[in-house]
Amino acid sequence: MASKLVQLQSKAAEASKFVTKHGTAYYKQLLEQNKQYIQEPPTVEKCNLLSKQLFYTRLSSIPGRYEAFWKELDYVKHLWKNRQELKIEDAGIAALFGLECFAWYCAGEVVGRGFTFTGYYV
Repeated sequence: MASKLVQLQSKAAEASKFVTKHGTAYYKQLLEQNKQYIQEPPTVEKCNLLSKQLFYTRLSSIPGRYEAFWKELDYVKHLWKNRQELKIEDAGIAALFGLECFAWYCAGEVVGRGFTFTGYYV
Protein backbone atom coordinates (compact mmCIF):
# COMPACT_ATOMS: atom_id res chain seq x y z
CA MET A 1 0.00 0.00 0.00
CA ALA A 2 2.83 2.39 0.84
CA SER A 3 4.52 1.72 -2.50
CA LYS A 4 1.32 2.63 -4.34
CA LEU A 5 1.10 5.87 -2.37
CA VAL A 6 4.68 6.78 -3.29
CA GLN A 7 3.96 5.90 -6.92
CA LEU A 8 0.83 8.07 -6.89
CA GLN A 9 2.76 10.96 -5.35
CA SER A 10 5.45 10.75 -8.03
CA LYS A 11 2.84 10.72 -10.82
CA ALA A 12 1.12 13.73 -9.24
CA ALA A 13 4.46 15.55 -9.08
CA GLU A 14 5.11 14.78 -12.77
CA ALA A 15 1.66 16.07 -13.72
CA SER A 16 2.21 19.20 -11.67
CA LYS A 17 5.52 19.86 -13.41
CA PHE A 18 3.90 19.34 -16.83
CA VAL A 19 1.07 21.76 -16.03
CA THR A 20 3.53 24.32 -14.65
CA LYS A 21 5.65 24.10 -17.79
CA HIS A 22 2.90 23.94 -20.47
CA GLY A 23 -0.22 25.30 -18.75
CA THR A 24 0.27 28.98 -19.55
CA ALA A 25 0.93 28.33 -23.23
CA TYR A 26 -2.15 26.11 -23.47
CA TYR A 27 -4.27 28.74 -21.71
CA LYS A 28 -3.13 31.48 -24.10
CA GLN A 29 -3.66 29.25 -27.14
CA LEU A 30 -7.16 28.32 -25.97
CA LEU A 31 -8.12 31.95 -25.47
CA GLU A 32 -6.69 32.94 -28.85
CA GLN A 33 -8.59 30.19 -30.66
CA ASN A 34 -11.88 31.17 -29.01
CA LYS A 35 -11.55 34.94 -28.88
CA GLN A 36 -14.75 35.39 -30.93
CA TYR A 37 -16.69 34.11 -27.89
CA ILE A 38 -15.08 36.44 -25.36
CA GLN A 39 -17.14 39.44 -24.30
CA GLU A 40 -15.37 42.69 -23.59
CA PRO A 41 -15.03 43.97 -20.93
CA PRO A 42 -14.78 40.73 -18.92
CA THR A 43 -16.54 41.99 -15.80
CA VAL A 44 -19.03 40.60 -13.32
CA GLU A 45 -21.69 42.93 -14.70
CA LYS A 46 -21.17 41.54 -18.22
CA CYS A 47 -21.43 37.98 -16.88
CA ASN A 48 -24.67 38.84 -15.08
CA LEU A 49 -26.06 40.40 -18.27
CA LEU A 50 -25.17 37.31 -20.32
CA SER A 51 -26.70 34.95 -17.77
CA LYS A 52 -29.95 36.96 -17.81
CA GLN A 53 -29.95 36.94 -21.62
CA LEU A 54 -29.51 33.17 -21.64
CA PHE A 55 -32.28 32.65 -19.07
CA TYR A 56 -34.83 34.82 -20.84
CA THR A 57 -33.89 33.48 -24.28
CA ARG A 58 -34.53 29.95 -23.06
CA LEU A 59 -37.73 31.11 -21.39
CA SER A 60 -38.93 32.62 -24.67
CA SER A 61 -38.33 29.29 -26.47
CA ILE A 62 -40.92 27.46 -24.35
CA PRO A 63 -43.93 28.20 -26.60
CA GLY A 64 -42.14 26.77 -29.64
CA ARG A 65 -41.15 23.65 -27.76
CA TYR A 66 -44.71 23.36 -26.40
CA GLU A 67 -46.13 23.42 -29.93
CA ALA A 68 -43.57 20.87 -31.13
CA PHE A 69 -44.52 18.58 -28.24
CA TRP A 70 -48.20 18.67 -29.18
CA LYS A 71 -47.39 18.01 -32.85
CA GLU A 72 -45.38 14.95 -31.84
CA LEU A 73 -48.21 13.78 -29.60
CA ASP A 74 -50.74 14.22 -32.42
CA TYR A 75 -48.47 12.18 -34.69
CA VAL A 76 -48.30 9.36 -32.12
CA LYS A 77 -52.11 9.46 -31.73
CA HIS A 78 -52.47 9.22 -35.51
CA LEU A 79 -50.10 6.23 -35.59
CA TRP A 80 -52.04 4.54 -32.79
CA LYS A 81 -55.38 5.03 -34.60
CA ASN A 82 -53.91 3.55 -37.78
CA ARG A 83 -51.86 0.82 -36.12
CA GLN A 84 -53.19 -1.79 -38.55
CA GLU A 85 -51.28 -0.01 -41.31
CA LEU A 86 -48.11 0.19 -39.22
CA LYS A 87 -45.04 -1.16 -40.99
CA ILE A 88 -42.69 -3.55 -39.24
CA GLU A 89 -39.86 -0.98 -39.52
CA ASP A 90 -41.86 1.59 -37.56
CA ALA A 91 -42.77 -0.98 -34.90
CA GLY A 92 -39.11 -1.98 -34.63
CA ILE A 93 -38.02 1.63 -34.19
CA ALA A 94 -40.64 2.14 -31.49
CA ALA A 95 -39.51 -1.04 -29.71
CA LEU A 96 -35.86 0.04 -29.85
CA PHE A 97 -36.79 3.45 -28.49
CA GLY A 98 -38.65 1.84 -25.58
CA LEU A 99 -35.71 -0.46 -24.92
CA GLU A 100 -33.31 2.49 -24.94
CA CYS A 101 -35.50 4.38 -22.46
CA PHE A 102 -35.52 1.35 -20.16
CA ALA A 103 -31.74 0.98 -20.47
CA TRP A 104 -31.23 4.65 -19.53
CA TYR A 105 -33.57 4.13 -16.56
CA CYS A 106 -31.52 1.13 -15.40
CA ALA A 107 -28.27 3.06 -15.86
CA GLY A 108 -29.69 5.96 -13.84
CA GLU A 109 -30.69 3.60 -11.07
CA VAL A 110 -27.18 2.12 -10.95
CA VAL A 111 -25.59 5.58 -10.90
CA GLY A 112 -28.02 6.71 -8.21
CA ARG A 113 -26.94 3.82 -6.01
CA GLY A 114 -23.29 4.73 -6.32
CA PHE A 115 -22.47 2.26 -9.10
CA THR A 116 -23.46 -0.80 -7.07
CA PHE A 117 -25.35 -3.66 -8.68
CA THR A 118 -28.05 -4.81 -6.30
CA GLY A 119 -31.71 -5.63 -6.52
CA TYR A 120 -33.59 -6.65 -9.63
CA TYR A 121 -31.05 -5.74 -12.30
CA VAL A 122 -28.43 -8.39 -11.59
